[in-house]
Amino acid sequence: MSIKRNPVTIKGIKDGLVFRLDEQCDFAELLDALKEMIEHSHQAILSGPLVAIDVRFGKRELSDEQKLQILDVLRSRRNLLVRSIEGAKAEEVRENAVLRMPMFTMSGMVRSGQVLRHDGNLLFLGDVNPGGTIVCTGDIYILGALRGMAHAGSEGGEQAVIGASHFAPTQLRIAEVISRPPDSEDAASEHPHETQMEFAYLKDGQMQIDKMANIARLRRDLNVFKGV
Repeated sequence: MSIKRNPVTIKGIKDGLVFRLDEQCDFAELLDALKEMIEHSHQAILSGPLVAIDVRFGKRELSDEQKLQILDVLRSRRNLLVRSIEGAKAEEVRENAVLRMPMFTMSGMVRSGQVLRHDGNLLFLGDVNPGGTIVCTGDIYILGALRGMAHAGSEGGEQAVIGASHFAPTQLRIAEVISRPPDSEDAASEHPHETQMEFAYLKDGQMQIDKMANIARLRRDLNVFKGV
C-alpha cells in the first residue's frame, strides 16, 4: 500500500520558510493542499510573528494567473510575507548571477510592532505602517506607503538607498546615518495632485531625498553597478 505524499512541503531556513510545491500533481490538487495547510494544519510554524516565505515550484510550468492564485492563498494569513515565487530556471539564473545582488520581492503589510529583516535588496509590495520596520543589508524599494521606519545598508552599506511610492517615514536610516525627511503633509499641501516615487540616499554623509527618476544618474555617478 503506497502512502500519498503531500504536494506541499515546508522547510525552515535562517530567515523564513521555503514552500516546495510538487512538480507533477494536478494544479487544483496542489492549491487545495496549500489551502488545507494554511487554514488547518502547521499552525505552530505558520502563526505568530511576521514570517518571510519563498515559494519554489521546480520544473512545473505556472501561468501568471496560477501564481496569483497561490499568492492569494498565502496572503490570507496576515503574518505571511511572500518574498519570492520561482521555478528551477529562475534559481539557476540567480546562482549564476555572481556580479549582482538579487532583488527579492515580498508582499503584504508591516504593521506596528513588526520588524521585517532581509539580507540583500528588497522590493516590498505593500505598506509599512507607523511602528513597523524594515531592515535590509541592501536597498529597500517600497511600492506602497512608508509610514514607519526603514533601515537600508544595515551592515554599513553607505551606497544603499530607500525608495517608496509615498514617503512619510517616522525614521530613515542608511548604514549608521539616521534622519527623517521634511513633513510629507506640508509637501502634499503645496502639491496636492502630485504623487511620485522618491528615494533617500547618502551624499557626503548626509541624508538626501530625490525623485526616483533621478536614481539612474545617481547610481552612475556613484559607480555602484561597476562590473555588472
